[in-house]
Amino acid sequence: MLQWALIFLVVALIAGALGFIGVAGAAASIAKLLFLVFVVLFVISLVAHLFRGARV
Repeated sequence: MLQWALIFLVVALIAGALGFIGVAGAAASIAKLLFLVFVVLFVISLVAHLFRGARV
């Protein structure tokens, strides 16, 4: 999922450099949303791992 956020970030930067403001804004918004989802899932998995302990 982090890969998608980075891809949309690159698309936003390229579109911004070319002057497509609407496309750049949309791609940046999607990148921010995917990054936020990634961070939330990471924190949830980290907390779950700490509560479960190191059992495998």
